[in-house]
Amino acid sequence: MAWFLVPALLLFLVFVLAPIAVAVYTGLFKWSGAGPMDDFVGWGNYARLFHDQVFLGDLERGLYLILLSVTVQLPFALFTAVLLNQRLRGRAVYRMLFFAPYILSEVVTAVLFTMVFLPGAGMADHLAGAFGLEGLRGRWLADPSTVVPTLFVVMTWKYFGFHMMLFLAGLQSIPGEVLEAASLDGAGPWQRFRHVTLPLLGPTIRISTFLSIIGAIQLFDLVWVMTAGGPNHSSETMAISMFQFGFKRHQVGYASAISVVLFMICLIFSLFYQRYVLRRDLSGALTPGGGR
Repeated sequence: MAWFLVPALLLFLVFVLAPIAVAVYTGLFKWSGAGPMDDFVGWGNYARLFHDQVFLGDLERGLYLILLSVTVQLPFALFTAVLLNQRLRGRAVYRMLFFAPYILSEVVTAVLFTMVFLPGAGMADHLAGAFGLEGLRGRWLADPSTVVPTLFVVMTWKYFGFHMMLFLAGLQSIPGEVLEAASLDGAGPWQRFRHVTLPLLGPTIRISTFLSIIGAIQLFDLVWVMTAGGPNHSSETMAISMFQFGFKRHQVGYASAISVVLFMICLIFSLFYQRYVLRRDLSGALTPGGGR
């Protein structure tokens, strides 16, 4: 039976482990991507990373997007899921409408919102003028102080429907008898939500948080199409810096070092999640005999 694993292991070796090894090796050289790799710099590229203000800014923006995702996007998705879990007329239509943006590709979404935030002619400028926010007109994607919050609004529009559906699935898996028993014990709507629904929804919230954080760390195509990391690097992410150095500035060794650091951040966070979060959730979902 073990032979059946060989094709999958070969694919994993060729398309996952080998590229990682090549990236680590390339990151040890100062290389333009053409010709032999003969300028060995050791860990110089990695040392350069943590003195590079652009890369340090990428880390800062990544943390900022993670913070916004966890404190704004996910609570908004949970609130919407709770509303749509009620007996509302047309709730299936609302679910479809809220989930529809997630089906669109990132490139289509970016092009759409580039037109929305077009200076002078976009819908965002017209709305800003209508609500007396003249100071924001033309600044959405052009001002370093507003570009990241603007991108986060687009990210929320694109992805909150996905998290909403996860929360809906979690809410619908909660036994109605548990909520009914809490009502009979005198618990009000908020008490039921706080002491019954949220704890039972914990595993779903944690997996949604994990996916949101990993997505924010690896963010690329949406930002690239809308701003290409500008203005003045103020919306760059680690993935965009990697692309810029590798394909625009022909510093492939340095770009490889960025890719390795990006991979290590995702790997460490994933291992932490698996070790301290996922294992606890799975052990709580299984009986001592191994059944559900």
